[in-house]
Amino acid sequence: MEKVAVTGYAAEGKSVARQDGKVYFIEGAVPGDVVDVFISTNKKDWGEGKVTHIHEYSPERTTPFCQHFGLCGGCKWQMLPYEKQLEYKQQEVVQNLKRIGKIALPEIMPIAGAADTIHYRNKLEFTFSNKRYLTSEEIKAAPPPPRGGFSEPAILERSSELAEPQIFPVGGGGALGFHVPRIFDKIIEIKTCYLMDEVNNTIRNTIRDFAIENNYTYYDIKQHTGWLRNIIIRCCSTGELMVNICLGYEDETETKRLLDHLLQIVPAITTLLYTINTKWNDTIYDLSPQTYYGKGFVNEQLEDFTFKIGPKSFFQTNTKQAEKLYSITRDFAQLTGEEIVYDLYCGTGSIGIFLSKLAKKIIGVEAVPEAIEDAKENAALNHITHAEFFAGDVIKICNDEFFAKHGRPDVIITDPPRAGMHEKLVIKLLEIAAPTIVYVSCNAATQARDIALLAEKYAVEKIQPVDMFPHTHHIECVALLKLKN
Repeated sequence: MEKVAVTGYAAEGKSVARQDGKVYFIEGAVPGDVVDVFISTNKKDWGEGKVTHIHEYSPERTTPFCQHFGLCGGCKWQMLPYEKQLEYKQQEVVQNLKRIGKIALPEIMPIAGAADTIHYRNKLEFTFSNKRYLTSEEIKAAPPPPRGGFSEPAILERSSELAEPQIFPVGGGGALGFHVPRIFDKIIEIKTCYLMDEVNNTIRNTIRDFAIENNYTYYDIKQHTGWLRNIIIRCCSTGELMVNICLGYEDETETKRLLDHLLQIVPAITTLLYTINTKWNDTIYDLSPQTYYGKGFVNEQLEDFTFKIGPKSFFQTNTKQAEKLYSITRDFAQLTGEEIVYDLYCGTGSIGIFLSKLAKKIIGVEAVPEAIEDAKENAALNHITHAEFFAGDVIKICNDEFFAKHGRPDVIITDPPRAGMHEKLVIKLLEIAAPTIVYVSCNAATQARDIALLAEKYAVEKIQPVDMFPHTHHIECVALLKLKN
């Protein structure tokens, strides 16, 4: 479709255009743009597509600050001023709650924006691949393909300038960086990433340079070969810095050379680990990271609470905004010191511990046993004796016998994954009928769905969106629900 006028914003980073009585959801556009669109999905009443060319730029646009914008899928909204990003995120929360929730709502509070819109992440993961994703400029500069065509299938590439799609051969040498969106085996070579403090660039580029100098092999995800696989960096507000390098197989001599070199160039590292991963996937939850230098973990701070974070621990990746999110959760809970608080999907206990000074008792429940062990350790680290944590399914754990032993909840905090709460858990919450529920969500659509089910017994009193991830379409939202009389 040619010269389509983009009129609004939809959800998940997509914009909206209307043409010939149909609605189109478009990636890569900003309201006010006039664009050509390649339609990938075409239904009776709606379609989806991507921008291939921009004829007129929206006055809302700004210049992206990262050289990888348009290729890397990490910060898709850099072309929008931050104030506009917040406006559209607020709009999405309102629309989801009204369209999906379909219940009476209070006035939704203004979104809590971030003071830092770059260098805000405390954790990043970079991937090695022997297949590098090539840009349009690299293709144009490359020699022509051999007679008879490419030896491997060609793929489609869209440049950062949103130029016409171009065909080019896969491969092109090894890369260290991020995955190309929706392409599992190609990696974009990242020179500079603005998501974390400059130390992430120093670490990544140091390892890359040393790997090239020593002819180390990069991982081939299809053949399951190669030595270097991943780098995981955790940079804390306390100044502690943890690096975990994942390797495809044991090589004691070269591992020592690589790690010693990294420590020499980046002395700020307080904990350095390596993990041997011989599996076909990159997850490390079932592996055993080996501590090469330091104590094997880092400490992070939220207000005056300390959290121990190991190489496999989950923790909010934006420390400053996590404090803001948890502060709003604590305010919504309206604690007086007499309440029993149940923290569901408690993870490593961060929300419950953050609320603990104002609660009579904290009961945390989480399905992942390793997270519960972290939660217990974090409670002990902060000298909290009135918190208990249990591993298992909330539906099975929270029965009459459990309530008789630990007390019924006065306040329930629920912080589920993006899929929201299972319907059986919603039914369980209606059965428990705690006076107050504070629902923390990273997906306003599933939160709205769950709130609609809870409306049988609960009324929504407050809603506060929170921006944890500037330059992305992701939104957190906190809702206060009160039991109806």
